[in-house]
Amino acid sequence: MRLPSAQLINRARLLAPGVTLSVTVAMAAQFLSSHYGVPVMLMAILLGMPLHFLAEDGRAGPGIDFAARGLLRIGVALLGLRVSMDMVARIGWPFVALIALSIAAVILVSVALARRLGRDRAFGLLTGGSVAICGASAAMAIASVLPPRDTTERDLSFTVITVTALSTVAMILYPALTAMLGLDAHHSGLFLGGTIHDVAQVVGAGYSVSEESGDIATVVKLIRVTMLAPVVLIAALALRRRNPASGQRPPLLPGFVLAFLLLAVANSLHLVPAPVTDAASALSRAVLVAAVAAVGMKTSLARLADVGPAAILMLVGQTVLLASLVLLPILLRIV
Repeated sequence: MRLPSAQLINRARLLAPGVTLSVTVAMAAQFLSSHYGVPVMLMAILLGMPLHFLAEDGRAGPGIDFAARGLLRIGVALLGLRVSMDMVARIGWPFVALIALSIAAVILVSVALARRLGRDRAFGLLTGGSVAICGASAAMAIASVLPPRDTTERDLSFTVITVTALSTVAMILYPALTAMLGLDAHHSGLFLGGTIHDVAQVVGAGYSVSEESGDIATVVKLIRVTMLAPVVLIAALALRRRNPASGQRPPLLPGFVLAFLLLAVANSLHLVPAPVTDAASALSRAVLVAAVAAVGMKTSLARLADVGPAAILMLVGQTVLLASLVLLPILLRIV
């Protein structure tokens, strides 16, 4: 009988080549992002795609599979240390309620629209959740509880690429829109944080307006991140109900979602020192970049082209819908 330690060593040896490749691609993406200002998630997946042949290699394949799912869940769980109830007090419950309703509306419309465009509900949930919550991180978290499909990696890579590109466009255009509409620093921050997909682009857009707008936009964005846990939980429940006899039923509460919630509670109760939360935030981002790189390596460029322009228009429509749902109450001074 093998000892548990021996099994762990053998498992580590099996996964090491693929995980090392994923981390290496992530480091290259971070270097390019730091020096040229391109979104790191976009660079990670684009650098990974030409290495698709490695995901089919017997030596690197298992580690790449682990990085695409295991590292993802670790990174999402650590996001819990970035959120707390103090954020809600700073923004106010009415706007938090608006954010929650906007997220629900975008996801429900996306699921309904997906069927009309010849896609399944899973594709609508994946794209709608990524637009409404937190871009690539949300897409990967939601994908982890979806039932296995032939198009899983293709749809996930497409979503990450498109939503990151749209987030970058929004980072450039939305600050100009707030100035054109005459929004003050507070309401500009609410709009930018409530609509732009990825955290990095929210920070860039917010602080390009003013320091106050940047602070508010970042807080609002992190509140949106907290919505990731209930959305994943509801998705898991819905999938279990729709496939009661399936042997591939997702867990009632995925472990990484439970860890996210527990860490968020600990952070809300101020049980975690600031240096620990800062380190966890940096580690979470690094792990998520490695996971995105692995997803890129698992994606076939030829199959990615099968998604079609209708899916791109769908994500553009989701982005416009979210912006409208958040902007209209701000203009009417309802929030």
